Amino acid sequence: MDTPIPDLKLNDGTQLPAIGFGTYKLNGQAGVETIVQAMRNGYRLLDSAFNYENEGAVGAAVRASGLARDTIRVTSKLPGRRHRYAEARATVEESLFRTGLDHLDIYLIHWPNPKTGLYVEAWQALVDAQKAGLIRTIGVCNFLPEHIERIIAQTGVAPAINQVELHPYFPQAGQLAFDRSKGVVTQAWSPLGRANDIITNETIGTIAGRHGRTIPQIILRWQVQQGAVPLPKATSDERQIENRSVFDFELSQGDMETIASLARPDGRLADQDPARYEEF
Repeated sequence: MDTPIPDLKLNDGTQLPAIGFGTYKLNGQAGVETIVQAMRNGYRLLDSAFNYENEGAVGAAVRASGLARDTIRVTSKLPGRRHRYAEARATVEESLFRTGLDHLDIYLIHWPNPKTGLYVEAWQALVDAQKAGLIRTIGVCNFLPEHIERIIAQTGVAPAINQVELHPYFPQAGQLAFDRSKGVVTQAWSPLGRANDIITNETIGTIAGRHGRTIPQIILRWQVQQGAVPLPKATSDERQIENRSVFDFELSQGDMETIASLARPDGRLADQDPARYEEF
């Protein structure tokens, strides 16, 4: 195996692998086997969610991997229908029961759901669950700057992570800069655009050819080089290894700017603007 995945230091003092493994739609025994395979291929950050309905598979994979528990970072997420304080706390506990683990390394609010307007209450529940030792690191997903500003103002606690949509068609430069200014690490969901035409983009293909790499590797390196943590999913050994093999080369500033220039006004994969989109 090539260069190991390095770690980043979070604002709570814990370590986070610089690339993770997405587990969406990896369920049942087949899901367990794919996740175990990913860990054997070097991944140590597993990204799940209450709504993925695979926390049990993730926990089973951790136990089946043979790896020491403290070497693996398991993430889950709080669904929008559980933002009230008592429900949020019970959901964290339910995630622990589902995984069969004694703690969760990372727990995130999945969406802010601003019209419902309970995300500060949900955040306080995560803060308290962290104090109780149920969670090591707390964070958010899809939070805009105003959402992050509000939870910090009302609780005094900044998230360690903000997981957002981030890929060359939607580069999120402003969000990345804001997160960085608050000491928040940005994670990228669907970093390869859910395998849309981004992975056949000719411009990125030219850069890939120059570096002797694949288009997905160039995209993932572009994210890593900005300090973002991509969370690609792959089921084959070949793809899993390919996706994590991005730490032994660098893109030039020109390459970085060229990829960022691919941004589109309608770059989101779906109509999911966190200013108004809600998911439960």
